[in-house]
Order: sequence, then structure tokens, then C-alpha cells
Amino acid sequence: ILQEKRLIENVPFFIGESDVIREVTEFIGLVAKSATTPVLILGETGTGKELIARAIHFRSTNFSGPLVTVNCAALPKDLIESELFGYEKGAFSGARASGKRGWVQEAEGGTLFLDEVGDLSPEAQAKLLRFLEDGEFHRLGGTEKLHVQTRVISATNKDIEDLIRRGLFRDDLYYRLSVVKMRVPSLNERRDDILPLAKHFLVEFSRDFGKQFSGISPEAAAALKAYDWRGNVREL
Repeated sequence: ILQEKRLIENVPFFIGESDVIREVTEFIGLVAKSATTPVLILGETGTGKELIARAIHFRSTNFSGPLVTVNCAALPKDLIESELFGYEKGAFSGARASGKRGWVQEAEGGTLFLDEVGDLSPEAQAKLLRFLEDGEFHRLGGTEKLHVQTRVISATNKDIEDLIRRGLFRDDLYYRLSVVKMRVPSLNERRDDILPLAKHFLVEFSRDFGKQFSGISPEAAAALKAYDWRGNVREL
């Protein structure tokens, strides 16, 4: 009952009538059965990778634990270690007197979602790999070995295999992150879902703005289905 309540409150439902989106939904249910297996989500910008990560978390047995989202592209190079793994008091100039728990520790018992993982610097990749190998880490400036159990879900819109070939992403980290790998289809690959999604958004925004929505004209429907949605669901 508690999980059903959390699902209702936290998980966006997936809208669509295509076989592709049904396959994605089924895949989420399958992956969620394991609370520790790392998952790598690949897909273009705007396809809903973060929504899928949330759905996996709240359908897992660790649903009552925290879901911590980290935007890897926004991590300053010199703060990566302290942000991910935390630090002890006095670890560096400007550090909090009490020290700080890192995002890895904040996600204990739940899910750590690393968004835009393809943007991690080589230094950050090495530190993350060490954690993924055994779940152990040290806070910056600390000597105590800490252990955290959390599921790691990562996502990127980049071609990871191309980054590996160019020496920009570690292949050993890739294998650790992609124990289970899924590719999210673009909106252009699921055109049967364009109108159901458009109707959903129109109803939602009509409610917000106090307007009445009666339907989509044939001309508008044809234009929506013919358009090249490079920005995917986000653009729609």
C-alpha cells in the first residue's frame, strides 16, 4: 500500500499507444525487480530519461529510500570529489566546519541518478569507478573507509561508444554502468504517441489556465504528426 501511494504521488505515467512505449514500460517493470543492478539509459535530449529513472526507482524494492539526482555536466572539475563523496572538516580552504556528506552517501538505501554521465571528466570517471567496484569510498580529507549500498542509474544523450573510441570515456566504467542498458526512442520513432501526448498536455494546461479544451482539429493533428520533433517530448 505504501509503495502504491508513492507511485501515485511521485511517478509520472507514460502516455502513448505505440508498441515502442509499451516495450519501454515493460522493460522498466523488469529492471525494477532488482534494487542494486546498475542501469544506463541512452537517448536524445527531451525523450524522458529522468522520468524513466524515477519510474525504475519507485517500482523497486528500495522505493522508500532517497532518489538523488546529480547533473554531471554541471559539476565543477575541482569540486567533483567533494560533491560526490563528501569531505571532512578542514579538508580544504572554505570547507564547512562540520564537514559534508556527499551525494553518494545521501543516496544510501535508494538510487543515485547520474544524469549526463557522458560529461564526466576523466578524474571524476576514475573516482566513480572505484566506488562502483566495491561500494567503498573515503571522504575528501578523511581516512575512514565508508561503504554505501545504492543503485546507480546513469543517463546520457551522447554516443558513449564513440567517446570510448576517442579516449574520452573509460571502457571499464562503461561496463560497470551498463549492466543493464536501455535506449529511449525519440518521438519521431513513436509517432503514434504524438497526438495522445498533445491531448494530455492541452488538457493539463487548460486546467491550469482555466480554459476549455474540446479537441484538436484535423489540420492541427496533421501538422503535429508531420513535424520533425528534434527536441522530442520536451519540444512538444
